Amino acid sequence: MTFRFRKFIALGATLFGAALFSQLPAIPCAVAADAPSHWVTSWATALQPIPNRADLPPLYRAPEVAARTVRQIVFPTLSGRGVRVHISNAYGREPLVLEDVQIAQSAGGAALRAGSSMQVTFGGRKSVAVPPGGELDSDPVAMEVSAGAPYVISSYMGQQQTLTVWHRVSNQVNYVSTAGNHAADAGADAYRTKFTQYAWVTALTVDAPSSAAIAAIGDSITDGMRSSLNRNQRWPDAFSRRLAESGKGSTSILNLGISGNRLLSDSPCYGDALVRRFDRDVLAHPGVKAVVLLIGINDINFPAMPPRAGLDCDFPHTPVTAQSLIAGYQQVIAAAHRHGLRIFGATLTPASLPRDREEIRLAVNRWIRTSGAFDGVVDFDGAVRDPARPDRLLPRYDSGDHIHPSDVGYAAMAEAVPLAAVTEAAHR
Repeated sequence: MTFRFRKFIALGATLFGAALFSQLPAIPCAVAADAPSHWVTSWATALQPIPNRADLPPLYRAPEVAARTVRQIVFPTLSGRGVRVHISNAYGREPLVLEDVQIAQSAGGAALRAGSSMQVTFGGRKSVAVPPGGELDSDPVAMEVSAGAPYVISSYMGQQQTLTVWHRVSNQVNYVSTAGNHAADAGADAYRTKFTQYAWVTALTVDAPSSAAIAAIGDSITDGMRSSLNRNQRWPDAFSRRLAESGKGSTSILNLGISGNRLLSDSPCYGDALVRRFDRDVLAHPGVKAVVLLIGINDINFPAMPPRAGLDCDFPHTPVTAQSLIAGYQQVIAAAHRHGLRIFGATLTPASLPRDREEIRLAVNRWIRTSGAFDGVVDFDGAVRDPARPDRLLPRYDSGDHIHPSDVGYAAMAEAVPLAAVTEAAHR
């Protein structure tokens, strides 16, 4: 098990009372490295805080999880001979208490393949407490993991646990049980509550020699907003299938998009600005060698959104220019290069913008294509725009809101990624 604090966490948030530690195992601050191993992240998601207010609209109301079991479905994109579960209490206001965690092969829905469930431990123990802002890896689990197959992580939560952070747009149905520990249940009878978010489990890492990871980070168009539920039709999913079909099965693709996310501004709903979350959400993942960055359309759009009474997810309505966005890209590029990563800039896709906002998008895209600041370019704009009306998505690539692609549009984006260049960057 490894345990780490993030540099943005205040020291006071890491302190526990003696009563808590009398009930749960302490977590060491340093442990010996696992050996032999070559750990690479195979699946990942990025967290965002749930707004902390009493008048939340239905979309932001979390299910009750105290003393219940949360069952989440994940699809690794890299095979391995062992697996670790990464748990994050980023943004947490209280300790995250897990009493029992198990991983199993999925049999569809909330059901498990009989006999496949395996215990996940932390420092040799079933239960663990993660302090506010803390993150940890489980002990290695001796399970063969197959890329593209569904796996189920079941977590029996502490008696007082609440859900205050999540990845809101999972496009995957997950489950919460009735009261009690149902982590080992093969059947689905106890799992009566459905939700379409991910919570706390932010990565699976696998022991996979000679393998590497590509991180896809950005906003809802990487997150897969409006793609088909439970069908893995986001562009990183389609690119993962393309990697496998090309014989590049030693490369994982990690989806670290957050719907509503911006390059430069934080949001009460959509998480930290990408320039601030890049370290945690990309650099911390083992095995990441290349990045595809697609971000900026919300920075351009949100300043024009009318302020809302109550929960205003678009706050702050900070105006941007092409130059301010370019400065943000340069900041992310510098962070990637400091850590030896190659980074590919993706052009911003059409969003049927008014003329003034469209001019910012076009200026940004010109810079991405011609500046040479990125290690390569992914021309998503060219892949999905309507040649007759280049400020708009091609109709068959439009999900209907004129911003987010359809499943077919996301597939076209995956085809636009320069496979040879990106995989070479990941395996150099």
